[in-house]
Amino acid sequence: MLPTSITTRLFIDHLVLTIQDINRSATFYSAIFGEPAYRNEGSVMYHIGPTRLFLMLPHGDPLPNDKFDPKRIGLEHFAIGIASVEDLKEIEKALNKGAITHSGIHIDKHSGKEKIWLDDPDKIRVEFFT
Repeated sequence: MLPTSITTRLFIDHLVLTIQDINRSATFYSAIFGEPAYRNEGSVMYHIGPTRLFLMLPHGDPLPNDKFDPKRIGLEHFAIGIASVEDLKEIEKALNKGAITHSGIHIDKHSGKEKIWLDDPDKIRVEFFT
């Protein structure tokens, strides 16, 4: 087990999501996070605090009719931490302004904290969580 002196200093450096269409996903995520920090024909990268979010086309040929499914082994969703309900309200305004479908601010049944969730173009769930 890692010592607490180390685990308290850890953070998520980056996440990599495999997506179907780079332009469709870049349009969606840019409406939330602004212009990407990096982009080429097969990938795009955004900064979310100290974390980098990479969206990439599959390596090699994708499986026929493959799509994201949170019931399969692997990623179920990812959550972005928010410092306050006031920040969450600002995020809700930005999502509304960008015409991005979302859950609205509500209380998470497991933690009792406020959150908003939305699904990206590949149906990967993204949460903003206080």
